[in-house]
Amino acid sequence: MPNTNASFAPFTRSEALKGQMEILDSLGQEDLNERELESFDSQTKAILIRLYGQDHQYLGVYEYATLGEAEALVNLPESAQEPQSRDQPKKSLQQRRQALLGMLVEMQTLEAQEAKVLEGEDREDPPIG
Repeated sequence: MPNTNASFAPFTRSEALKGQMEILDSLGQEDLNERELESFDSQTKAILIRLYGQDHQYLGVYEYATLGEAEALVNLPESAQEPQSRDQPKKSLQQRRQALLGMLVEMQTLEAQEAKVLEGEDREDPPIG
């Protein structure tokens, strides 16, 4: 999206999802702190509600991801699904990331379509004769 006003940088909805993914990546590098993870989940759910609305299916997908049970909902390939014997917290982090990535890709596609549709919207119609 072009920045036509140097004093205003447009904020895209996908940036909110990217920001959450960056935070999630940093959480995965550290020992998992349950409080930080709960705070992250609350922030993420608030963002999803703001972006999609209270009743959107993505809230459910994210909730399942927090439980580490979202394989079927986000269509993870078998190879990406960790066996049950593996670390459940790491599995839920991976599924959170997969869920957010799917949402991000979809949002970026929608934003690109919106930008294309809105191109030229600021032009005036020709005068009617």
